[in-house]
Amino acid sequence: MKKILIKGAQVVNEGIIRYSDVLIEDGIITKVAPDIKLESQDISVYDGKGKHLFPGIIDDQVHFREPGLTHKATIATESRAAVAGGITSFIEMPNTSPQATTIDLLEDKFEIASKTSAANYSFMFGGTNDNLDEILKIDKTKVAGLKLFLGSSTGNMLVDNEEVLEKIFKATDLVISTHCEDEDTIKNNLATYKEKYGDDIPIELHPIIRSEEACYISSSRAIALAKKTGARLHVFHISTGKEALQFDNSIPLKEKKITAEVCIHHLWFSDQDYKDKGTFIKWNPAVKTKEDREIIFQALLDDRLDVIATDHAPHTLEEKQNVYTQAPSGGPLVQHALPAMLEFYHQGKISLEKIVEKMCHNPAILFEVAKRGYIREGYKADIVLIDLDSPWEVEKSNILYKCGWSPFEGATFKSCITHTFVNGHLAYENFEIKEGLYGERLTFDR
Repeated sequence: MKKILIKGAQVVNEGIIRYSDVLIEDGIITKVAPDIKLESQDISVYDGKGKHLFPGIIDDQVHFREPGLTHKATIATESRAAVAGGITSFIEMPNTSPQATTIDLLEDKFEIASKTSAANYSFMFGGTNDNLDEILKIDKTKVAGLKLFLGSSTGNMLVDNEEVLEKIFKATDLVISTHCEDEDTIKNNLATYKEKYGDDIPIELHPIIRSEEACYISSSRAIALAKKTGARLHVFHISTGKEALQFDNSIPLKEKKITAEVCIHHLWFSDQDYKDKGTFIKWNPAVKTKEDREIIFQALLDDRLDVIATDHAPHTLEEKQNVYTQAPSGGPLVQHALPAMLEFYHQGKISLEKIVEKMCHNPAILFEVAKRGYIREGYKADIVLIDLDSPWEVEKSNILYKCGWSPFEGATFKSCITHTFVNGHLAYENFEIKEGLYGERLTFDR
């Protein structure tokens, strides 16, 4: 590989912003220093003057829909959209078709990614009521973790047997990531509104059906079980202020046994946006109130919430335009997550250092990802160059998701990702994907 030198960028890393050059050789960051001299002509130089350099983002929760749901998305299409959004590594969820609930099915997904992914990849193994034997076969150095749906899910992935759940929590030292919504509460709420409206329930009732109560009942139970068993619990996509206040901010992340994540859409949207956005912002858990959003944001800043992710979950336009009960939940986000967070920076709500902490460093710490998530000598060269003063509008022509739409359409972002490097390869430059299979399978220091 040709050497790469990035000159004069403001490097945002480990709580500090400083002018540095960064030298990359054979896919590895080999030197970070204020003024690196050119030692040969066999080197590609990128001017970082006036720009900021971030570590590549690690997105700990995406749904790339392959295998089985490829009319919505594929690992190839969505990994390229991710790279355009500065996401150089992703952890994908098991609820594909077939579901990744055996080791063989899990490895099938790794095989697909090895042939198609532009970004680094890992996959979570799916727990069910009856696959504990398979869970115990997982190689924890090669698999990101275990995903449990403690609220509604597709197929048989709803883990609702309390005895089995406790056995799983006791049996594994993997990170157990959970979707927490109480199924009985949701079913009762849905029945009430279906009786009144039929299938065409007003979308504004989504956060009432998938309510604060449904979220809190489930997440509080998971936390109690983790405390009882000593399990390593990570609660996905916190959507309510009440839930956010359950988490501890008194100890460093490395010492936490119970952690939590917040997603871009729960930081950006509120229930006041349903009127304009309709089912395009229908997610599970639901986008809730402005007050919830404010508490969640504060919990992110005060370190109760540890990670920012996307829960990227694309569906086709046709699917999303159905009536309430038939419109699937989820939306595409990987291309626009970092630009959205940088808007909050411009608004004075969060620092660049905190964005990097929550999107780069903390996922690496939490999942013990090997040699990624930082700009450090000896680490993999996953890095993102950003122009904070280069406005652009989200429109159909520049959306890279296979589904072809975004809940951010029409928004203007002040910051633009100009270059993304994956393992030392230039994978994206100024709205252009550089075609190539640059992603590697993530490994874990466990």
